[in-house]
Amino acid sequence: MVGRSGTITLPGFVDLHVHFREPGFSMKETIASGSRAALPVIPVGAITMGRAGGGKVSDMEALAPYVCGFSDDGTGVNDTKLLRGAMERAKALDKPIMAHCEDLSLGDGSASEWAPLARDLALAQETGCQYHVCHVSTKESVELIRKAKANGVCVTAETAPHYLLLTENDREDDGRFKMNPPLRSEEDRQALLTGLLDGTIDCIATDHAPHTREEKAGGFAHSACGIVGLETAFPVLYTKLVLPGVLTLDKLVELMAGNPRRLLESWTGRTFAGECVWDLDAKYSIDPERFESKGKSTPFAGWEVYGQCAMLNAEC
Repeated sequence: MVGRSGTITLPGFVDLHVHFREPGFSMKETIASGSRAALPVIPVGAITMGRAGGGKVSDMEALAPYVCGFSDDGTGVNDTKLLRGAMERAKALDKPIMAHCEDLSLGDGSASEWAPLARDLALAQETGCQYHVCHVSTKESVELIRKAKANGVCVTAETAPHYLLLTENDREDDGRFKMNPPLRSEEDRQALLTGLLDGTIDCIATDHAPHTREEKAGGFAHSACGIVGLETAFPVLYTKLVLPGVLTLDKLVELMAGNPRRLLESWTGRTFAGECVWDLDAKYSIDPERFESKGKSTPFAGWEVYGQCAMLNAEC
């Protein structure tokens, strides 16, 4: 066991992928409740009107001054002509396309992620667009991103704590294990860890996606997709990856603070500062009822972890 060092000051973490549900779904989360779990908040604009994944591209030019990038997260954009046009406009605006790669016509297996990713990477190379891959979960996706980077494509990528720590074998008949993409195989998990270590994957983001208790109470089959993660990400990763020596603490901080902060600053032209103080010796059991977030559904409920945030401040 390595990495424990008592109270430590770290740079403020930056999560590139959260859902605060406002406007329209304040029963799940609001900017106010989400900001008690994490701050500050920078919005992302939709790629398509209504975030429909098709139809018509949004008014990206009007949105650009107020957003850090464009995404239809939750919906795959599988109209190649439309996406090429969106990438060209994003390139002109110096904003990234933050892609949810999913083609449901390919079923619910790994190909539903990596096949549209392969197409998107070709479009990113063609257009020169900044392209950020959300919630990478498959070994094939990791290899595609690795090759694209070697070929000079302007691509960055994130994965999430649950894909790094859990597999399909950990799934229970409970809504707190239902997310999109789903949990994958141990082979996929190991590929993600390798991708973190060799720089293929740039960041760890939570894909914090709160729902009401009722929406997550239908067992695995009948619950809404999405789990919360803002208040568990560092403790579970520190406990399960840093303490056993899989990652160094410096590497975890790079993945949760340094790299995502540099990306956000490049996408917004703004400077972000701040720090957080963590008690790395604090041991406790994760209790969702103590979350500041309205969302309580997490596969990490009951886990014994080290690392408790003692102070947080942010400046931008």
